Amino acid sequence: MLVQALPKTMTFSEFIEWKPEGTRHELHNGIIVEMNPPLGGHEYIVCFLNTIIAAECFRLNLTYAISKTVLIKPPGAESAYHPDILVLNLPHLENEPLWEKTSTVTQSASIPLIIEVVSTNWKVDYSTKVNDYEDIGVAEYWIVDYLAYGGKRFIGNPKQPTISIYELIEGEYQITQFKGDERIVSPTFPELNLTANQIFRARK
Repeated sequence: MLVQALPKTMTFSEFIEWKPEGTRHELHNGIIVEMNPPLGGHEYIVCFLNTIIAAECFRLNLTYAISKTVLIKPPGAESAYHPDILVLNLPHLENEPLWEKTSTVTQSASIPLIIEVVSTNWKVDYSTKVNDYEDIGVAEYWIVDYLAYGGKRFIGNPKQPTISIYELIEGEYQITQFKGDERIVSPTFPELNLTANQIFRARK
């Protein structure tokens, strides 16, 4: 997703008070970032994964739901993110201190899975958000790089479309990558029958 940085800096509390309704903004270390409308291919993939994951949650009778409006706030940071796909553990939301007034989650138990679909701001997904989601303790984080935007140090050389799955093990992310017709292995949804190419083809 393309981003445009605005010049004003804010605390998280100020950001919540300021944030206009019906718009998509994030706060990155006190800097307001306006999220521009995503490309069509990006949204095709988001819609496809939403459908697949929602169906798996229903099949397994999980108390999970998917949101694109809820914010994630890392601990001790003046930041707030709107992931492309955020899977919420509904029963735990009552333990979230910011939930009722700001629809914001801060605790790992509320967040089984986050997915970001990469656009030109790929550095945020591969560095800033990886670090912050790890600090929160998010158990599983996907980066779906369908146009191979990411740097070679992240997706290899030659660059090709890649799905990176970050699994939290003993407090640190371990990364497994999937390309081509390789079957995705998800710790949260281990019975998911889905290849990397099936996800990439959803953009067409």
